Amino acid sequence: MSHVVFFLVPGVHLLDLAGPAQVFSTAADFGHPYTLAYVAEQPQISTAQGLPLVAGLDWPELGPEDLIVVPGWRSAALTHGPAIGAVSRQVLRDHHARGGMVASVCAGAEALGQAGLLDGRRCTTHHDVQDELALRHPRAMVVRDVLFTTDDRVVTSAGIASGIDLALHLVAARHGPAVAAQVARDMVVYARRNGHEPQASAMLRHRSHLDDTVHRAQDLIDARFDQSLPLSGLAVAVGVSERTLTRLFSRATGLTPLRYQQTLRLERAQHLISHGATIDAAARSVGFEDPRMLRRLRARTA
Repeated sequence: MSHVVFFLVPGVHLLDLAGPAQVFSTAADFGHPYTLAYVAEQPQISTAQGLPLVAGLDWPELGPEDLIVVPGWRSAALTHGPAIGAVSRQVLRDHHARGGMVASVCAGAEALGQAGLLDGRRCTTHHDVQDELALRHPRAMVVRDVLFTTDDRVVTSAGIASGIDLALHLVAARHGPAVAAQVARDMVVYARRNGHEPQASAMLRHRSHLDDTVHRAQDLIDARFDQSLPLSGLAVAVGVSERTLTRLFSRATGLTPLRYQQTLRLERAQHLISHGATIDAAARSVGFEDPRMLRRLRARTA
């Protein structure tokens, strides 16, 4: 069981909170073990949109598989934002030190900065406060004009709707692109990704188009990327010719269906290797019959 704990501060933006919460809640509806909790330093929290929220005061016991998310809040400047108490800052530090992940949406990066978790790490926040974040935390490496960054289990996003992007990325990293695609479809979301951001999920990065035929083909590939998927079968499934599917797919994504499948396989294999799998084991897991193909793909992106 994985806890996702949202740390709420006065003035919290509803969508900063509700977007990621909906992603993990939907993943739980599909059978993945997430429980959501909401913690604050006071029992009732006023939101930027005027809806009061009730939160717990006690943090649940957290392990390395759990996640803390700090949604952003409304403030003209970070210096005018809510103070983060010493206990909360220590909880953030301790959770990360024990191997857990922490994440922020929008101005929530300031809370991670106050906890010392941005020092020496890449991070981002809403474009309105990026410069201020860099000034307030000079040891942080603030990356501008990206949707999110990940660095050593510290994940930061640009703000508002990008919290959904961040959460879908985390679901894809943990469970694979097919699960994230399933959640995105249920939420009626085709999340966009910044092509210059290497941590962006390939499944989501190539979903910023509006071609329904290609989306349906991607749905099939996302769900079965580790299997053999002949172009002829994909074309029949979406009701077009092989030539038409290739043309539409390339125009919408910049990739052929085969290259898209290989991209998904490579990304998943990289994740498995980063968690200790051998190249041969990772190659078999994602559907490559010959590990040399995985080695060649990795060499191209090195």
